[in-house]
Formats: sequence, structure tokens, C-alpha cells
Amino acid sequence: MDPAELLDPAALADRTALSEDTVRTLLGGGEPTVNAVNERVRTRIKALADAYLTKTGKRMSDLAGSISQELGVSAFWARKVCAGEKVPSVELLHGLVDFFGVTGGEAFFTAPAAEALNQALLPVLAALQPTPDSPQAAGDPPTEVLWGYDNVRSIALRQANGLPPERWKVLNATLEALLELDDQEADR
Repeated sequence: MDPAELLDPAALADRTALSEDTVRTLLGGGEPTVNAVNERVRTRIKALADAYLTKTGKRMSDLAGSISQELGVSAFWARKVCAGEKVPSVELLHGLVDFFGVTGGEAFFTAPAAEALNQALLPVLAALQPTPDSPQAAGDPPTEVLWGYDNVRSIALRQANGLPPERWKVLNATLEALLELDDQEADR
């Protein structure tokens, strides 16, 4: 993977429906503005709607009509939701997950910014994991377990050669946070 793509704030913003400023703040090690779950839902639906309109060239009335038909709601309500003015019920939020084709279910809309960004970075980490037939994965089970943590980080950092020092720190911190989350989930 191209290191520039790995930490490209614009691409990460597109994948997470977070603002590019929020992504930059998180990648810089800062804390984004804390917002209530309803605000996160409204903001992310609006970001997805705006991206959909840009990508398709359609008008808001077309999008609202499609959502209205698919979810069985009024076009007026659908327009308000897409404009970030209304919060959908959980049931309708589930329908929007399907409509926009987002991964992660309703949590895509409700997760705090740091969690949303971590979810977008998990596939990057997974892509850096060795396959069973890779030379690095060969060996006894303890070697494979050790390889999973230290070598994934070093491979990621090697692939990111040429990143500015502040991005190196962010990449390392992100990988550590993801591994910590994985450990916490394993303990459950």
C-alpha cells in the first residue's frame, strides 16, 4: 500500500464520513471536538448524502425520493435527514446503512470519531498481516504469535518510509491502539 494513501486525511474522511479536519486532528494525536451521538449521526448521514450527490450528479430531491421509496418514509423526512436536520430512528438508521452500503452497521453513524477512524485503519493493519504461506509466518506457533505484533508494526513502518516524523508517530500510535483494542477483545 502506498504510504501516502495510508494516512491520506481526505481518503480517510471519505471512508469514515468524518470531516477532514477531524481526521487531521486525530492523525496529529489531538482530540476532536466531542459531540453527542445525535450530532454524529446527522453529520455522517449528511456527509454520505453529499458524497452520493457529488458522485452521481443527482439532486437532493432524487436522493430523497430514492430513500423515501426504499425505506417507506416521506420524501420530506428523507430530505431533512440527508441535510443533517433530523435524526432517524434506529430502524431507519439500519435502512440507511443498507442504502449507503456502509460497513459496520449502525455503529458507522454512532461511533466516536477516534473509533470510526480506527475501524477505517483496521483493514490496513490486516493487509499487513502475513499469510500462512508467507516466509515470515513459517515456523513454530510461538514464533508466529510474536510475528503478529512486533513484525506487523515494523513492516507497516518500513512501508511508510519517507513519511514526515509526525506521521511516523501517528502511524505507530495507531497501530499500538489497534493492537490494544485487539488484546481487549481477546480478553473478553
